[in-house]
Amino acid sequence: MSEPAAEEAARHRARMSKRKAVQDAEVAAKTIEKGLLVVHTGKGKGKSTAAFGLALRMLGHGRRAAVVQFIKGGWQSGERAALARFDDLLEWHTMGEGFTWETQDRARDIAACARAWAVSETLLRRQDIALVILDELNIALRYDYLALDSVLAALKARPSMQHVVITGRNAKAELLAQADLVTEMTPIKHHFAAGVRAQQGIEF
Repeated sequence: MSEPAAEEAARHRARMSKRKAVQDAEVAAKTIEKGLLVVHTGKGKGKSTAAFGLALRMLGHGRRAAVVQFIKGGWQSGERAALARFDDLLEWHTMGEGFTWETQDRARDIAACARAWAVSETLLRRQDIALVILDELNIALRYDYLALDSVLAALKARPSMQHVVITGRNAKAELLAQADLVTEMTPIKHHFAAGVRAQQGIEF
């Protein structure tokens, strides 16, 4: 190695050593361990996809997970088929009857959400479930299909180490305030706008 290259390598090691010390100190300062309330919202694609990635991660550690799908109907998706292979650790409840513009029946949508929430409340009381995904719950709350106060109370009363992920656009401000982690998916470019249809393995 030439002398200039050796000097640059030494400078790089020194910079990275300082950075590592800062990072290690920051990580060591984090001492709280708790179940997280996570919200994936925004107009961009990937909210549910990210949630199911967390389910896969949890299952990979041999811990139990549960999914309740609000709004979405009972079509077969790739993630549902894949995660079903972990049927000893995973519970999957698709409780919706389709998107609101498809059902066009508010009373029916409210009844479906009530059934989904009843299942969710049961899961939110179980100590053995490490992760609960409430897929598209934000949509149910947006249209006032469920009482927000009741949802927030159940989330707060859940087991202390249970993680919950809530997905859907237009998350309520009160939910965001209670959450530990909030990610907003922002659309930059989407193939649908260019006339590309929904495709297997990408949208479902």
